Amino acid sequence: MIGRKNLRMIVIFLIPALFLYALIFLYPVIRTFVMSFFAVEHISQPLSEWAFIGLDNYINLFKKELFVRSVTNYLTIWFVGGVAVLFLAMVYAVILTSGVRLKNFWRSVIYLPNVISAMVLGTMWLQYVFKDNYGLFDKIVALFGGKTPVMWTGPDMALWSLLIAYCFGMVGYIMLTFISGIEKISPEYYESASIEGANIFQKFFRITLPLIKGVIRSNIVVWTVHLGTGIFAWNFMFSPNNLTLPTAVPPVYLYDLVFGGRANAIIPRDTGAGSAVSILMALMVVIVSLITTLITRRDDVEI
Repeated sequence: MIGRKNLRMIVIFLIPALFLYALIFLYPVIRTFVMSFFAVEHISQPLSEWAFIGLDNYINLFKKELFVRSVTNYLTIWFVGGVAVLFLAMVYAVILTSGVRLKNFWRSVIYLPNVISAMVLGTMWLQYVFKDNYGLFDKIVALFGGKTPVMWTGPDMALWSLLIAYCFGMVGYIMLTFISGIEKISPEYYESASIEGANIFQKFFRITLPLIKGVIRSNIVVWTVHLGTGIFAWNFMFSPNNLTLPTAVPPVYLYDLVFGGRANAIIPRDTGAGSAVSILMALMVVIVSLITTLITRRDDVEI
């Protein structure tokens, strides 16, 4: 049992941490949630000037084409990009844990984009890959006899170009998580499977995949959370002048609502509506977490 003296010391050490947690995390979350039900123009507007409007902020958001398109773009990047990133990361992880030579070198190469600033990486993609006439993709199209230049960052292609560039920088991070999960699996399972005559695909689907379902669940949540913040800088790179329909995403829409920004002429400043956007984004993370947990928890296998 914990003595009274020890309990007092625990409380003394916990109080500063709890105070800072409440001040830095709980208070902003609670204030944002409450603010989403009020008409608030500026983030520094006094509480006495807030006007209660109920669910109007949420309802009005879905009446605005730019917000609806930003949600559609966001879900497209989340689903298509998520499938691509998780698939590629898992393939790389399986290959690099299979005894391939120079595995540490290849890990570093694949992870390298994660240590480069998003602004630098975005500039490299725009100037050396998607650039008209002399970009890498245009050179590949021309090599196969296609018509160039291709407007990779034009209205029709901008979202997919943004998706490809952003996913490129995420594969390495997710890959390392998969590697850590696979390396925890006892080699005895694979040795027994080899004795029984199992091939590489049978080992993957019968041993590796069931034993890393928890890692897959975690990576889906990590991908969802990271997308909410990571896509912000990339959006500014691909649409530097204004918030446009092809590349609009909720985090940037939220920024322009609360702080003005590039689209101030298009989107009037409205902190209440911006708070509603942030609550909807947080709700998406919660929903994804619950769904992935419900799908995988019945089949979880302990290592």
